[in-house]
Amino acid sequence: MKIDKKTRSKYQLVIGLEVHVQLQSQSKIFAADDNRYGAPPNTNISPITLAHPGTLPKLNRSVVEYAIKMGLACGCSIRQQTYFDRKNYFYPDLPKGYQVTQDKTPICQGGTIPIRLDQPSIMDEPRATEVLIHHIHLDEDAGKLMQLAGEPESQVDYNRAGTPLIEIVTEPCMHFPEEAYAALTEIRKLVRYLEICDGNMEEGSMRCDANVSVKPLEAQRLGRKVEVKNMNSIRNVQRAIEHEWDRQIRLLEQDQEIISETRTFDANTGTTAGMRFKEELNDYRYFPEPDLSPLEVSDKWLTEIRGSMPLLPYQMEEKFFEQYGLPEHDVDVLTDSRELALYFDQFCQKTKHHKAAANWIMGPVKSYLNQSGTIITEFPLSFEQLTELLTLVESDKVSFAAASQKIFPALLENPHSSPTQLAESLNLFQESNTDSLGTLVEEVIAEYPDKVVAYQKGKKGLLGMFMGEVMKRSKGKANPKIANELLRQALS
Repeated sequence: MKIDKKTRSKYQLVIGLEVHVQLQSQSKIFAADDNRYGAPPNTNISPITLAHPGTLPKLNRSVVEYAIKMGLACGCSIRQQTYFDRKNYFYPDLPKGYQVTQDKTPICQGGTIPIRLDQPSIMDEPRATEVLIHHIHLDEDAGKLMQLAGEPESQVDYNRAGTPLIEIVTEPCMHFPEEAYAALTEIRKLVRYLEICDGNMEEGSMRCDANVSVKPLEAQRLGRKVEVKNMNSIRNVQRAIEHEWDRQIRLLEQDQEIISETRTFDANTGTTAGMRFKEELNDYRYFPEPDLSPLEVSDKWLTEIRGSMPLLPYQMEEKFFEQYGLPEHDVDVLTDSRELALYFDQFCQKTKHHKAAANWIMGPVKSYLNQSGTIITEFPLSFEQLTELLTLVESDKVSFAAASQKIFPALLENPHSSPTQLAESLNLFQESNTDSLGTLVEEVIAEYPDKVVAYQKGKKGLLGMFMGEVMKRSKGKANPKIANELLRQALS
């Protein structure tokens, strides 16, 4: 049962996120094993991954660079002297009995994630425009426990053990589920733009734990925190928070205690269930990792990483707004992925018709990609062909309908053809000669004298009928703009 707005308004929801991002380096964080998703179980392993006696870890340089890139993208301060810690806990999927992580000296501190909220709010209250980051630290993933059908015992796959991670820890600064949704969406976009992770929550390469608490509005202290795990989509994170919001308010309304625990989310029912009580920090017995030297990021190295940063989503958005003059909807669509944004940006270097270029990418091109199951980097036509096709339309030589419905499909079937040659062979060039079109206009007006009188008396909708007749007599080749203007002049 949902809690009504009036009851909700007596409490404040507080949300913090812990986002685990698997870094797509070629090898693991402390070993040379392949870092590859989908390999047969227990094939991407080595004595280091399995923690055999006498083995020593070695830090992967590219993993550090990826973490710093994410920090720079979020405006974090980069810690140039740091070390790793051991986080001790005992699960079968962690062969060492501890996890190598950063506790006291995370590599990135502070920073923000700008968000734009397009979803309607559950509560009619102003919402945040940015999410504060507490820190980003380097980490390693554990293996994966699997329960096979009919088997009484779990199996463990160590392929994922040692996979490099960054963990992005936000401040408890969000108060609405939509803010968490927007923050995760922006994080996923950022890691994809930076090319440090594919952001696929369904495959587990990006995972999120949501820390949720509720407190009475007048209370100074935060409520007891509940951590929700096992959410495989951004939408499910939002659903889990919405459920916890109601569940915790319901307990407080009934004067029941909220237990600080870890809960799992069931996507089928949209509910959470208790898994285990929350560990305290001292349960982990953190201490510096003795097998790894302290990490020092030199000024030179940091400068090199800064210089390798690509344009970020918000920078692309600003460019498309200011330089290309696009409306907000177009900018949102075209910057949704780095590949599409870069493709459109390159397209705009070939033409001055930026809005028309956006319409072609968002319309016929994306339609083709969706139908063919391909991505923009696999699109078979060249920028020169698209520019030529766009120019034919913008110069009124062919209509957009003819270009998109006839020339474009013909080009895809014959990718080495010229749009102009196809327009000619398909007899699609528009008739723009005013003398020829004027003759057709005169014929149509002479044939419908009663309709002319009705138009002149105020039935302006009849213009469409006259236009249809002109197009019919020209076999669809009349330039609509010129024919329309000639009709208006003749009927006035």
